[in-house]
Amino acid sequence: MWRRAVTLTQSKASQSWRAIATSSSKYGSTSASAAAAVDSLLLRSLKDHYLEVSRMTPPPKVSPPSPFTIIKGALDSNGPVLKRTYGKEEISIYVMRLANIIHGEGDDPEEEDGINQLFLHVDVSKPGQEDSLHFLCGLYPDALGIHSVSMRPKLETSEDVVQSTYNGPVFEDLDQRVRDVLHSFIEERGVNEGLFPFLQAWLYVKDHRNLMRWFKSVGTFINEKKSTDA
Repeated sequence: MWRRAVTLTQSKASQSWRAIATSSSKYGSTSASAAAAVDSLLLRSLKDHYLEVSRMTPPPKVSPPSPFTIIKGALDSNGPVLKRTYGKEEISIYVMRLANIIHGEGDDPEEEDGINQLFLHVDVSKPGQEDSLHFLCGLYPDALGIHSVSMRPKLETSEDVVQSTYNGPVFEDLDQRVRDVLHSFIEERGVNEGLFPFLQAWLYVKDHRNLMRWFKSVGTFINEKKSTDA
């Protein structure tokens, strides 16, 4: 969806650039005037895209399944999105598109609006323990699969997922009974496909905010450059 929005006026912008280049060559325009024309074209294109994206209809509001709650400021950070307590444990969930992890996945334009594959980091911590139990999972509309299980330092002081020196054994190499129990472990804590509708909508909103912010910040930079050069 975002790719289609961003390329909506690409053809028109390319035609305008070719016209500027032809005019500059034909009439011997200075490089300064050509640069100013390009800046104006870029600003106009950014504004058109910004307005187009701002008119997109957001998805229906979806609440996270109880007892998970949304972490304040999650939309503006790379930190956890959801949290809950389970007895003395605290469960934190990070999410991103699987396409952002595995290059080339999700490039089909017909599936672009769906975000049908999500990548989860599930962090289970206990008071008084330095390490937490960390699950890497793939989340789909109708299923959740575990990729790996490892022990990692607690994430209290970092908004990013801390890398471990050892990510645990290949999950599929574990005994079937161990795999089943680990699935039951996180399902008992509410980590299952029921999270998908909320996390899908949440990523849509985050992508929308990031794209709007990007158009605005690039436009501001170009506009300030023009003011400085004037």
